Amino acid sequence: MNTQTTNPDKTVAAFIHLSTFSKYFIPLGNFIFPLILWTAKKQDPFVDDHGKKALNFQISMFLYFVLVAAIGISGIVIMGMNISEQGPLFFSEDSIRVGNLNTAIPLIVFMIIIGIILLGLFITDLVAVISATIKAKDGHNYKYPITINFISSTNSGDHTSKNEQFNNTQNQTL
Repeated sequence: MNTQTTNPDKTVAAFIHLSTFSKYFIPLGNFIFPLILWTAKKQDPFVDDHGKKALNFQISMFLYFVLVAAIGISGIVIMGMNISEQGPLFFSEDSIRVGNLNTAIPLIVFMIIIGIILLGLFITDLVAVISATIKAKDGHNYKYPITINFISSTNSGDHTSKNEQFNNTQNQTL
């Protein structure tokens, strides 16, 4: 399914994806700004599709981060209580020492695994948003990875701009 997309619509769709980076400056900016841009141009199918997908991805990533953080915090608390029961745990102004290092190794490994998962989610977020922005600016559809569809997307076809449709027609005649 091809729809004609104008350059301003591609720009708005690209800005919807880019506006998710506002979360690093404004709390919940990754939801607020894409939502504002999306609702302003919601009648355009290209912008509507990209807006829904950007919001779905941001909601999904937020839930993944919360889930991993909750698992991490509860695991650290449970393992920390286990360490304090099995051996002395010393706190001073500049360090924490464990009397028996063997009891601390599972906690350290667990913290490293949680850190790697959180880093992977962060990198996935950065790469996916940048890729979606480039695809939107080029007038193409983009499917975010690991996304739960909270807001259903009605259009799943590839959206191409008028220029790309013209170029495709010219290439077919050659």
